[in-house]
Amino acid sequence: MFKFIFDKDTWQEIYSSIQKNKVRTGITIIGVMWGIFLLVVLLGAARGMENNFNKLFGNFATNSVFVWAQQTSKPFKGFQEGKGLTLKVSDLENIRNEIKGLEFVVPRHQTQAMATNNFKSGTFGIFGDYPELDKVQKKDLVYGRFINDNDIKEKKKVCVIEEEIYKQLFDEGEYPIGTYIKINDINYDIVGMYKQGQIGTGGPQGSIHIPFTTFQQVYNRGDSIGWMMITGKPEFDIVQIEADVKLLLRNLHNVHPKDERAFGSFNLGKEFAKFTGFLTGMQFLTWFVGIATLIAGVFAIGNILLITVKERTKEIGIRRALGAKPWEIKRQIILESVFLTSIAGALGIIFGGFVLMIIDATAGSGPEAILNNPTVDIPVIVTATITLVVLGTLIGMIPAQTAVSIRPIEALREE
Repeated sequence: MFKFIFDKDTWQEIYSSIQKNKVRTGITIIGVMWGIFLLVVLLGAARGMENNFNKLFGNFATNSVFVWAQQTSKPFKGFQEGKGLTLKVSDLENIRNEIKGLEFVVPRHQTQAMATNNFKSGTFGIFGDYPELDKVQKKDLVYGRFINDNDIKEKKKVCVIEEEIYKQLFDEGEYPIGTYIKINDINYDIVGMYKQGQIGTGGPQGSIHIPFTTFQQVYNRGDSIGWMMITGKPEFDIVQIEADVKLLLRNLHNVHPKDERAFGSFNLGKEFAKFTGFLTGMQFLTWFVGIATLIAGVFAIGNILLITVKERTKEIGIRRALGAKPWEIKRQIILESVFLTSIAGALGIIFGGFVLMIIDATAGSGPEAILNNPTVDIPVIVTATITLVVLGTLIGMIPAQTAVSIRPIEALREE
């Protein structure tokens, strides 16, 4: 078999056949190439969207919801519409005790303030946090540590900065741990630095994290909470947890049970599930469109070979009369089919990869990137290639069987 594949005469006959039908063969190859091209590009785009989503939300526990206080939209128990609400520290224990399925309840404060280091300054997001934040929004530390329980207990003037802040306030190569920066004229000891964060940070300028209790004292927030991050256990429905938390808060703050505006929320788990479903649907559609296009292109190759067999009927008859075995005729035609599908597949993969490189260089870079590193896994490419070769082999059997079914004497009489 392998001797036949590497036989020079075999490839000369295939080349001769292609030369006789250049336009027809070219159009057919483009059809198959387009199928594998679509498959590669669409799968790469889907992966790019997934990577971008993970870049934005990957540092969060996905089964999470964010809750904050707003204003009432309904009068209740003597209170008028429009009453301003504030979350309290006491709400945390009530939520932990009354709501089932909770993993973490993390209170947070947030403001904007100017930070300075010698003659360098900038306005950044200042967050008052507990150590548990690092469990629900993992920080990729470069130096030092995150806030700990001792910082909370002693209300220490320490901070953890984002890498972007380091770039703005420090000289390149300077070691930040143990140095001080001023935030609203108060010195804070830097105990940690982490890589640039994703969504939920202080914006493009960066974030500074200080102990929650320190934030309360410095900014005179008393027992109030700016907002809270609530993470549910994997086996519990985060949508139900969100509804239960908001209902409990309405009861605690004397708000109408049907007042939907009093407490705002953003359910990351719900949005994550939507996006995951969208990606799954997109990948299914990509495979369906790609494989359907491939099959259509492969059938087109089969049709070309059928026409070729018809045009070469007399030649096949002569070969049969001279002693060529049916399997030799079959191998010739099947090899031509596999060759054409393989060439088309290789071109589709090359052009698809080139387009993904262009997408990555344009839509995949910058702060407003839509697709991040759009790629296709090697196993997927190998699977698609093997599928293409198998389809090419199977479709080549049809004209091959047609060729050997012609009796030599009838083929010789064919004009």
